[in-house]
Amino acid sequence: MSNKLLPASGPGRPKDPAKRQAILEAAKTLFLRHGYDGSSMDAIAAEAGVSKLTVYSHFTDKETLFSAAVKSKCEEQLPELFFELPEAVAIESVLLNIGRGFHALINSRESIELHRLMVTLGSQDPKLSQIFFDAGPQRILNEMERLLSKADKAGKLCIAKPKHAAEHFFCLIKGGANFRLLIGCCGPQEGEEAEQHVQEVVELFMRAYRPD
Repeated sequence: MSNKLLPASGPGRPKDPAKRQAILEAAKTLFLRHGYDGSSMDAIAAEAGVSKLTVYSHFTDKETLFSAAVKSKCEEQLPELFFELPEAVAIESVLLNIGRGFHALINSRESIELHRLMVTLGSQDPKLSQIFFDAGPQRILNEMERLLSKADKAGKLCIAKPKHAAEHFFCLIKGGANFRLLIGCCGPQEGEEAEQHVQEVVELFMRAYRPD
């Protein structure tokens, strides 16, 4: 009988996705509550209701787990599907969906708390800051750059420097309101106010990069 028909066992046994998700949720909760240094793998295991061995079987170390937690948070609002460019869909609609998702992400309570944490840790642990940036902001920028390059090649936009355009788009979505929220001067933009802001950004972006 072929070995392919036998159930996997031992080290090669498939990992439980439900346990992985529980670990990620526990990590996000504790990293925000106690900071990076104040959150041990033992504590994360206890919060997730799994053994420490299970945590290490899914994530080799705390840095890997932190990176995965940041990426997981970003993917909740901006899954990779958002950055696809269907032929029959207007580029404005694609940009609106990305803008809405990004706006919801950066103004969420978890995102604000995480950014405040990273500002505090930035001068103490540059390596951790780089892990955060690569797992979250950089991944989103890369996806947006790829999308804008495709839109340029398809003639839907005219963009000589898609990397710069991606940064411009997200900076415009953040605007001044996100900074005021970050430092505690106001609450998040919501509802009609948030929608109007995103629409204005997309309109401005289209005026800058619409093909002649």
